[in-house]
Amino acid sequence: MNVRIVTGKAVLLSILFMVVGGCAMQEDVAVVNNRFVALKRKVVTEDREAAADRDALRSEIKQWGQAQAQSDEVYRTKHAELNALMKDLREEIQELGGRLEENRHESKQALDGLAEWKAKQEDQSNGLAREAEGNLERIVRLEQYLGLEPSEKLASSEPEETKPGQEDAGDNKTADGLYKDAKQKFDEGAYEDARHLFQAFLEKYPKSDKADSARFWIGEIYYRDKWYEKAILEYQRVIEDHPKGNKVSSALLKQGFAFSNLGDTDNAKLILKELVRKFPESNEARIAQKKLKTFP
Repeated sequence: MNVRIVTGKAVLLSILFMVVGGCAMQEDVAVVNNRFVALKRKVVTEDREAAADRDALRSEIKQWGQAQAQSDEVYRTKHAELNALMKDLREEIQELGGRLEENRHESKQALDGLAEWKAKQEDQSNGLAREAEGNLERIVRLEQYLGLEPSEKLASSEPEETKPGQEDAGDNKTADGLYKDAKQKFDEGAYEDARHLFQAFLEKYPKSDKADSARFWIGEIYYRDKWYEKAILEYQRVIEDHPKGNKVSSALLKQGFAFSNLGDTDNAKLILKELVRKFPESNEARIAQKKLKTFP
């Protein structure tokens, strides 16, 4: 803007020189004067516009500064929040590391405890096995006391040598061999196999002196399966088909127990009383008398 003012002044001085020198006419002076006035107005207008531009620029600069200050504040806030978050994360990582170490320690203790527990369980299992063996011996003595056939589980697990004339297993088995196989299956808890073998024995050797025992053990298998109705029928066949056999008292006793398990107390009483009447000196009779005392 200052350049325009200097230029205007130079023009004005030139005009004045012309007037002083008498080189211009009066009308030319008026034209020049008008131009000077117009030029002055233009300069003033341009100065005002320039001032307005400066004010607008200052306002924009101020607004930009305020916006930048706000942006800086937001950045500082976000940075502070990020630092705080990083601090919290570091603390959490440290805490998790401590927990992990604690869990590892607890896991090690648990594994050590599990190993100790397994060792105790093995000791207990061995103790139970010894106790079971002792119980089996007591069962054998009890079976002997009741007049039943002793369990063969105590027999040696070594395979017996085949005696001369003894046939192989299966249909060619002798009576004693087939009965022994059936009883062994019964003692091992393979009741279904035992039942089939006992039935095969009765079909092949119905007149054997062990037929009543085979029939009785079939009844026992049904009794253990809680199929008391079938057990009662098998015991009844022992009583009817072998009235002079040594299993009648046992069959009567278990028949009475089977009726009791079915809730048929009346029949249970009748059978147990019949047992006591027919075999008053037997071990089964003593057991029956104790059972009768439990009935209402």
